[in-house]
Amino acid sequence: MSDGSEGFDELEEGTMTGRTELELADWRRRVAGLYADVRAEADPATAHGLWRAGRDALFREHPQSALPAGSPLRETGLPFWPYDPRFRFEVELAPVPEGTRALELPSGETGSTLLRAVGVVELPDPVGASVTLWWLEQYAGGMFLPLRDGTAGDADPTAGSYGGGRYLLDTAKGADLGAHGSRLVVDLNFLYHPSCRYDDAWLCPLAPPENTVSARVEAGERMA
Repeated sequence: MSDGSEGFDELEEGTMTGRTELELADWRRRVAGLYADVRAEADPATAHGLWRAGRDALFREHPQSALPAGSPLRETGLPFWPYDPRFRFEVELAPVPEGTRALELPSGETGSTLLRAVGVVELPDPVGASVTLWWLEQYAGGMFLPLRDGTAGDADPTAGSYGGGRYLLDTAKGADLGAHGSRLVVDLNFLYHPSCRYDDAWLCPLAPPENTVSARVEAGERMA
């Protein structure tokens, strides 16, 4: 299994086969097509409905689904909060503060992956925090925006998200909400869980301190 929508999600070494790679390429192709439909839809709430339906279909039917066979989520769909327009922003990308470090994250037995900070985005209320946009020095490169918020690890699964955080943008794998001119679309209703939320055979990076906020972002996917 390999959920190609998550840029850093990697299976343990030795699980890939030729057939697996073909399936993975198909998953990535479908994810890219799904996000293209999202960007083409003028109404954000309608776009979110398209994304939810498409993501549930992939997790239910595709051989690269991160859901174990027999998981009830294949039938019910992935849990998520209703669309909340307060969590959709279009923001300018500010320069990275001097001294911001690059991140080197493990990517299985084959080595590590480098994250290079490329800018900072200021998220207005109800988030009220700055987070870092990273460039993934892997594959052909791409933007990567993880987030760990106040819902992470909540004891009530209906009110919480995965303890390690969620992902929003991963353009190397097609998870791209686009931009309007110089303003990046940051719609937190599209936050999704990494594959290790569903299966511990996956290696998933945690959101770094630069992408950890105290506000509760009750938008996007939740635990239950």
